[in-house]
Amino acid sequence: MTEPNEPVVALPETVLRVGAGQAAAEPADIAGNAATAARLVATAAADRVRLLVLPELFLPGYHPPTLAADPSRCEVAADDAGVVTDPRLDGLATAASTHRVAVLVGAAVRAADGARYLAALLVGPDGSIRDAYHKRHLCGVEETDLFVAGTAATTLTVDGWRLGVGVCYDGCFPEHARAAARAGAHAMLYPTAYVVGGEHRRDLYYPARALDNTMFVVFSNGVGGRDPWLFNGGSAVYDPEGRALVRAPDTGETVLVADLDPVLLAATRGAQTMLSDAAVEEPAERRLLTVDRG
Repeated sequence: MTEPNEPVVALPETVLRVGAGQAAAEPADIAGNAATAARLVATAAADRVRLLVLPELFLPGYHPPTLAADPSRCEVAADDAGVVTDPRLDGLATAASTHRVAVLVGAAVRAADGARYLAALLVGPDGSIRDAYHKRHLCGVEETDLFVAGTAATTLTVDGWRLGVGVCYDGCFPEHARAAARAGAHAMLYPTAYVVGGEHRRDLYYPARALDNTMFVVFSNGVGGRDPWLFNGGSAVYDPEGRALVRAPDTGETVLVADLDPVLLAATRGAQTMLSDAAVEEPAERRLLTVDRG
């Protein structure tokens, strides 16, 4: 008999206020996009946000032709310890440290081993910048031709909350978020870049990941862009049953703000026990039954 899969980490005790920033990014303009990010940090801080999530590839702009043609302008470098030092990000680092806000933001990162990753950077409230996560599920040749897929999972800890990290297409794979939940995550953070025409999938995957795992989901999508990479916004924060606590329009810049409430998390996990009831392993045998038409 398979043992119940109980989360291994205690529930948090305090509310965590999060933000999902939705804005347009200009291709190859890391300094300009970092300045936009710094402005969003200030907006979030005015509403007492502790953690702000910004879209996929927000710093270089999600525009594959530019990412391919001008890599040096579109990427930042990380050292052996994953530390990123780049003067184009100084304003963002200063904003994070001034306002004491942590920021998760999409970037193209050249690692110390020379590999190029579609990444999420963590800008700490002390102004430090770290290469936090490499996207594990690259989407289409636009990404597989440009980046190496990541192999490791990442969990952030903020004020007693354990937060799993995924980037866009990672959220389309239930097992990715389930692995984070089994490791004790209370929420998932998703920088994304959904394009116009993908609204149905955008609005389906992320509340499903929330309900699958009775966890909060913070989903930050871009807007604007260059045809055919035109982004459709709709950023949101979902509660542990997949209901939108806040949701942005499909266009326009905004910072959504929501409280991740440990009381709601505990109540939902107490009533909806999918996470603890889930089988840890697939069955060793699978029956095959044939139904004849007769």
